[in-house]
Amino acid sequence: MADKIRYGGQAVMEGVMMRGTKSIATVVRRPDGTLAKSVHPLHPIYTGRWRKMPLVRGDIAMLEATVLGAEALMFSTGIALEEPSDEKPETEEKKGSSGGPMIWIMLLLSMALAVCMFSLLPLFLTRWILPGMQGSLAFNLLEGVLRLGIFLIYLRAVSFMPDIRRTFAYHGAEHKTIHAYEAGVELTPENVQKHTTAHARCGTAFLLAVMLIAILIFSIVGELSWWWLLASRILLLPVIAAIAYEVTQWAARHEKNLLAKIMIAPGMWLQRLSTRHPDDQMVEVAITALKEVLIADGVIPAETPVAPPEAAG
Repeated sequence: MADKIRYGGQAVMEGVMMRGTKSIATVVRRPDGTLAKSVHPLHPIYTGRWRKMPLVRGDIAMLEATVLGAEALMFSTGIALEEPSDEKPETEEKKGSSGGPMIWIMLLLSMALAVCMFSLLPLFLTRWILPGMQGSLAFNLLEGVLRLGIFLIYLRAVSFMPDIRRTFAYHGAEHKTIHAYEAGVELTPENVQKHTTAHARCGTAFLLAVMLIAILIFSIVGELSWWWLLASRILLLPVIAAIAYEVTQWAARHEKNLLAKIMIAPGMWLQRLSTRHPDDQMVEVAITALKEVLIADGVIPAETPVAPPEAAG
């Protein structure tokens, strides 16, 4: 089981992106009901030895999820905005890419916004509530609680937006499909729908782990001058993310372990906010995305029914 390939992905606008060992596939449903597909090989940085090195792999995985997620999101947005046409290619083959200028601009802006909202805002609020106590245990605990609170409010607020609600449903379809594949059942909408929308390896659970581990790391750092305290919330993010990745991956590999179950539980609960139950059409999209990446990785031949070679043990 330790060597079994663990597939995963992300939800995008009206679609799902699946990541394999060598390839990535994004499948999006067009407004007319047909499916648009983008399949291309992964960049070597996402498949090389650094991606397998403990601690280092966590930061590479975070970069991978951010960059590939942005590319998939731009592809899905383009499909949603495309003009009606009688000739629509089903699959777009692309070479490995780190993204064009627009992707990097979008990434930098979104990362800056995330750092301001989830790292700097809680710090400023805590300093305002507990002046003169920076670096203390009480300061770090309050900062962590505020950070988590802002994150929960954000998730809850965006869930009221119709487009985001549908994206959360595609998120649920992605999780259900991965569960079905790992369970060793044939991937049909009926079989996939029997599974839960929560998954131990979800990015939402990873973000929760980041926030909790941040409390510990910042407490160890202790008292600093204000400007160094401010800088630490940015400079230590790669360290925190690397540790959080190792923790969440270990817990996901040992789901039957009591300690792992305790560690996983908050992340599984949090996914009630970031996932919704999908309809069969959404599940069909997720199944197609997984099938495309399995074919591209050489796991199954083209036109083969999508059933995994062995059940997860």
